[in-house]
Amino acid sequence: MHLYTAIWRYAFAVWLAGAAAFSTADEPGEPLADNRRPAIALIIDDMGNQQGHGLRVIDLPGPVACAFLPYGAFTDSLARRAHSRNKEVMLHLPMQAVEHDSQQAGMLTLDMTQQQFLAEFRRAIDAVPHVSGLNNHMGSLLTRHPGSMAWLMQAIGSRGGLFFVDSRTTKATVAEQLAMEYGIPSIARKVFLDNVDEVTAVRAQFRQLLADARREGIALGIGHPRPATLRVLAEELPDLDEQGIQLLPVASLIEMQTNRRSTWQASLSR
Repeated sequence: MHLYTAIWRYAFAVWLAGAAAFSTADEPGEPLADNRRPAIALIIDDMGNQQGHGLRVIDLPGPVACAFLPYGAFTDSLARRAHSRNKEVMLHLPMQAVEHDSQQAGMLTLDMTQQQFLAEFRRAIDAVPHVSGLNNHMGSLLTRHPGSMAWLMQAIGSRGGLFFVDSRTTKATVAEQLAMEYGIPSIARKVFLDNVDEVTAVRAQFRQLLADARREGIALGIGHPRPATLRVLAEELPDLDEQGIQLLPVASLIEMQTNRRSTWQASLSR
């Protein structure tokens, strides 16, 4: 356990150094995490297909991460705009699902050879400028297969400076586990905000996210560029500070989670 922890912490330190190399001197500083206060991070998936809703996401207050489908009509322009507004830019990587037969552009599938898999990954990640991390789009089939996830984590590690978010589209996912085994900074989704696309339901899910953060210290939510979601976030995000909740970039939430795990593991060794 001690050796594993040391390796993981070293890999995380290397990742932080690599991530810092991608930043520019004129970018605004990211919010500093306060380990004494509960914190959330938010990712808006499926970015790149709709310009109007995409612009509204980028205009949301605070460090709301934007996860772009690799070949959306507006992926390139919106990703560059999001980066200029100090939003984290992520690749929303299509992966094969159990319940969907149709194959989307850029989708990773179980029947690919390793060479095909890695080539498709490279094409997808190169299609999104300023990418700092990625999460899975669908993937209820692929993320439960350790071999495919091992290929993915090796590919992520070879790029340097990237984190991975397990969207947890299936309870059987092994994606976060494999990310940790390969030393990839990672975290898992806690709450989907808008499985029910209604304002009342989205607000209830957002408040569940806050409750989870208060109970567990951190929580990550995922939503989509839909009118109900955008309305709720525009109304709720400005009040977070008064409620004692931090809104952090995903990378900062991962760092906070890592620090909490290290503290917990250190306490067990005493």
